[in-house]
Amino acid sequence: MCVSLTKNLASVGIITALALLGACAKTGEIDSSGGITAARSACPAVAIPASTGDVTLFNPVNSRDARAIDVVASITNLRDTCADVGSDVSAAATFEVQARRTSSVGARDVVLPYFVTIVRGGDTVVAKRLSRVALHFNEGQLRTTASATGGALIDRASATLPQDVQDKLQRKRKAADADASIDPLSQPDVRAAVARVSFEALIGFQLTPEQLQYNVTR
Repeated sequence: MCVSLTKNLASVGIITALALLGACAKTGEIDSSGGITAARSACPAVAIPASTGDVTLFNPVNSRDARAIDVVASITNLRDTCADVGSDVSAAATFEVQARRTSSVGARDVVLPYFVTIVRGGDTVVAKRLSRVALHFNEGQLRTTASATGGALIDRASATLPQDVQDKLQRKRKAADADASIDPLSQPDVRAAVARVSFEALIGFQLTPEQLQYNVTR
């Protein structure tokens, strides 16, 4: 399902407010009224939160000396798919974990935890799931890569704009109209309604407080 927004678009600080659907009008397309069309999807935006896309393991564990770095891993090639049909919106993501160790001596397995969190309205966590990705280093191998997945179901009703808000966003405006240059999303009630039905799927490593602190301050 998509909602067409026809207006003079202004930027809004809601990361999940707008997403493109191939079946809908393209963003930037000028419609018959002279407005600009964008499309909003019920599918969540998928992203890696700041400071959670990589993890550093030390040996010894409590050291933070560069000479004690043991394994460094990062999430990359994040791709998402979304099935926007039926009573639920099904979002799925695949990604790679690329890792490097400092010593190539011996074969080794490293298991790293990661999370998939569903956030509503930019600040409310509605679900979180922990998983693990296994990395294997062969004898003499310094680098390795593993694939991992994550996903979530979102109730369609929770991701659907109320009809009165849709009407405000879809109402065609002519240049002569008094509110022709007013962005509907600048109205507090409309902006709040869009936020309530906007979801994000956030994927990152499940870090310890010490690991997160290292990422933030290094």
